Amino acid sequence: MHSSMKNEIAARDGDLRLYLLLGIATWFLFLDHVPHNAVSLLTMRNFGFSGAIDLFMFVGGYTAAILYGRMMLERGFIVTATRIFRRLWQIYAAYIVLFVIYINLIGYVARQSAAPALISEFNVTGIVDHTIRTLIHGLLLRAKPLNLDVLQLFIVLMAVFPFVLLGMVRRPNVTMAASIGLYFAARQFDWNLSAFPDGHWYLNPFCWQLLFVLGAWLALSRPHLTRVVDKLQTFAALRAAAWLYLSLALAVTVAGKFPQAALVPDLLRDIVGPNDRENLAPLRVLHFLALAFLFTHMVPRNWFGFRWPALQPVIKCGHEWLAAFCAGVFLSFAAHLVLINGPDTLAMQVLVSFGGVLLMTGVAYYVAWSKRQDHKPAFRSQLITALPEERRFAK
Repeated sequence: MHSSMKNEIAARDGDLRLYLLLGIATWFLFLDHVPHNAVSLLTMRNFGFSGAIDLFMFVGGYTAAILYGRMMLERGFIVTATRIFRRLWQIYAAYIVLFVIYINLIGYVARQSAAPALISEFNVTGIVDHTIRTLIHGLLLRAKPLNLDVLQLFIVLMAVFPFVLLGMVRRPNVTMAASIGLYFAARQFDWNLSAFPDGHWYLNPFCWQLLFVLGAWLALSRPHLTRVVDKLQTFAALRAAAWLYLSLALAVTVAGKFPQAALVPDLLRDIVGPNDRENLAPLRVLHFLALAFLFTHMVPRNWFGFRWPALQPVIKCGHEWLAAFCAGVFLSFAAHLVLINGPDTLAMQVLVSFGGVLLMTGVAYYVAWSKRQDHKPAFRSQLITALPEERRFAK
């Protein structure tokens, strides 16, 4: 079984579709985080039940399984866990810097602009009355300032990923079944993590782990499962059912934004049920799986579009998603300030959205360039190496 799993991992390593989707999710998260932004109407959440967060978590689990799956098989649990925790520490350190600067920036801007509503709007009210407590709870991932919930959720999921990956390597189907059981139990018994100063997490980790684990399970799936999926994609009826469900989701979502138009009968909306974001409603999962099913059919791994220059910035942001995401959090706050203090016109919304995406892409390219410089030998080392040995050691 391990040899077939190694072959699966090797076959899926370097799949540009993953970085393309991560880049799209990062861009969409930025656009969704800018309030009252008309450009955000173009993101995933406006065309169905699932959104950029669903995409981010699923691809994150898939990519993590590809990166660390072979290491788990070849070098064991201890080594793999240390590598995962090293990456986790990098993400957590980025979160700490982002959290401290972000909430202090919001407080500073609110005081300077005499706009205290910003503090409550971005859910950092405790920073004024209980600064130290807010910082401590932020370090413990219990504070919930606006737009940081995605990164907090990802940190928690990566913290337990070594044990999930161990289960995936040894008993993949049992591990996937346990994830599904935890999902339904959390929804049934209302399990969630508490937040500071009150309430619960915006994204319930006991429920959202399902997409993360599902991505890992599909990444490490055995060859016969891959063949089953490929065979299912050949059935036109199944593809038609997926398109039909996506059309239904589109109609219900659009009708929810324009309830006065009565585009969808109330009976149909009652049947579909509420789109519970906090606890990851089942209709969101089904909608995302339909999207993933059709995407893998329409965009093969060797898709010629990956050579298009227009897609390179998106792929680069997918490669450097952490830097792009952190930049996007600050840029969404800056864009919000520009819109509330300047002309809140459609042209300005397009301008701040395009400018934010452009700056995020610039950050991603810079981080990638900086990493390449770290792997280049210093000029003096190259020069010394090039000198004849007798000149280097002659005195």
